[in-house]
Amino acid sequence: MSEVVRKKPRFGVMSLSDAAFGGYRLPLAGFVSILHRISGMLMFALLPFILYLLDKSLTSEISFAVFQKFTSGVFVKLVILALVWAYLHHFCAGIRHLFMDLHFGLDKDSARKSAVCVLIVSIALTLVIALKLFGVF
Repeated sequence: MSEVVRKKPRFGVMSLSDAAFGGYRLPLAGFVSILHRISGMLMFALLPFILYLLDKSLTSEISFAVFQKFTSGVFVKLVILALVWAYLHHFCAGIRHLFMDLHFGLDKDSARKSAVCVLIVSIALTLVIALKLFGVF
């Protein structure tokens, strides 16, 4: 006599393999939340380097000129732009999280709209700063 063993479905339990290979699609609000954490880690990790460069640029006029020449390269400007995006995204998502802590926008529709708003505002502000950084105006 063989018996068929049936597994109970597990709702709400997800493993790493499910996320990577199972086709699980992260909602936009979750994606913004993960980007908020990544941008915070990026800013925290690069903070000593940024403070060192700030200290060196404020030491004398010669060191400022060296720093100015260093930051005139395209690659360095792109790194600066990535840091600017990290700051702006982290700031906008932080405001979103503060409103959510006050119990505003917790339903699914409002969370999606605020996530879209965070992405649009942070990218738009980053583009404006990119235009200034690359000398358009």
